[in-house]
Amino acid sequence: MTAQPEKAPKKVKEKRQTPEERLEAMRYNHMMYGPTEGELKMAPKKVDYGASFLKHPKFISLMAAFRKGGAFQFEITAGGRMFTIAVDGSHLSFNGKVIFYSRTLNRHEDNLLLDKASAIQNQTNDPVIHLIFAVLRSFPEMGAPTLQYSHRKFFNGLETLEATGVDQGANLLIGSYKHTKFQEKPKK
Repeated sequence: MTAQPEKAPKKVKEKRQTPEERLEAMRYNHMMYGPTEGELKMAPKKVDYGASFLKHPKFISLMAAFRKGGAFQFEITAGGRMFTIAVDGSHLSFNGKVIFYSRTLNRHEDNLLLDKASAIQNQTNDPVIHLIFAVLRSFPEMGAPTLQYSHRKFFNGLETLEATGVDQGANLLIGSYKHTKFQEKPKK
């Protein structure tokens, strides 16, 4: 007469949304109806331009060759395509197009200039953008660069970088840096 107590029926759980399903639902709602009144805009992802190049040994060798006025080149792959980055004397090029070049300022310093036409032509090409900012960041003696990148465009200060600016000229002077082209001989 001892009856076995039966197990209680299992409670059915409500199916909850996964984070992926929630994002998809929000995308659909934004597409159809726009953001709601209290909804915050999603912050754009912060990109650290040039960080992928800065500590790479090939890039360090490239910048050493640029400071010395030598030659060096290497290839990178991005998006399934191969790109060549090279230094030949005073010109730093990306796939054969000059991006940066230097001009002699005095015996110890050179001016670093950006070819605006090439930069504007490649402002949607991510490897070029990272290269430009890596080069700018590898010259700490020039201070913080005035060149900025936002919404797939380059800005010099608050103005859009334009290739045919009458008052700006064809190239953008970034600043001066100390080169190592000549070895100082000690005085006797």
